[in-house]
Amino acid sequence: MEKVKIGVIGGSGIYDIEGITETRKQKISTPFGDPSDTIVIGNLEGIPVAFLPRHGRGHFIMPSELNSRANIYALKSLGVEQIVSISACGSLKEELKPRDIVIPDQLFDRTRQRPYTFFGEGIVAHIGFANPYCPELSQTLYQVAKDLRLSVHLGGTYVCIEGPQFSTKAESKVFRSLGFSIIGMTNLPEAKLAREAEICYATLGLVTDYDVWKEGEEVSVERVVGNLLANIENVKKLIKAAIPRLERERKCECASALAYAIQTHKWAINRRTARKLDLLIGKYLKK
Repeated sequence: MEKVKIGVIGGSGIYDIEGITETRKQKISTPFGDPSDTIVIGNLEGIPVAFLPRHGRGHFIMPSELNSRANIYALKSLGVEQIVSISACGSLKEELKPRDIVIPDQLFDRTRQRPYTFFGEGIVAHIGFANPYCPELSQTLYQVAKDLRLSVHLGGTYVCIEGPQFSTKAESKVFRSLGFSIIGMTNLPEAKLAREAEICYATLGLVTDYDVWKEGEEVSVERVVGNLLANIENVKKLIKAAIPRLERERKCECASALAYAIQTHKWAINRRTARKLDLLIGKYLKK
């Protein structure tokens, strides 16, 4: 079976990819449980793509309930090397307007109760995570969005909160004072796990609101949904145009993130855990 090298994780309101053909659904079980839903595999502009709705079709999984380890592992098992994540988010800056698209380059963690790593249980690994989003993948998405004349911004910090509640005004003002750009609930631990799986990861942040910091523009469910629906059509066009332009040969740090990350001596490695993680680390243990 041909490997599927490109994966798309759809966020709120994104439950399919426009223009995908020859589709088939694949149910995948992983050592970490089941992913959010069956994965749709098909061709987009002649290129194999795997699509996973992050919250499940029908949106029944909360951010804190997401089995991100299973989601990333399942995509890795298909051969995915690049993930385009689509995420609804709030804006913490005046210039990042609702219905804009933001492609962040940094992350700040404010979550509390999520499994963050594939490792443990007898295997220790420390990946580099200074640049949490793949610069090359992000740059390509940005250029395609510009070519489509979408209102897009490259760079900025995504602060990830636990949710499911939105911020208090005090929290929102603190996040602004720290210079953060957008706020959401889903990019962590996704980005960390993608890096551990040596998968490039970039986010298309769909701005739905000004969080709660801007007087007269307070977040409301009705406003969020309206802006999200307006942006969905733009992001579907962007995905369709971007897939054929993604680099096939990766030269970024993501592709070899585990090369020097595993700290446990081979003789001390837990063999049961090694078997569970063979998809990720097998090539390094055989050296």
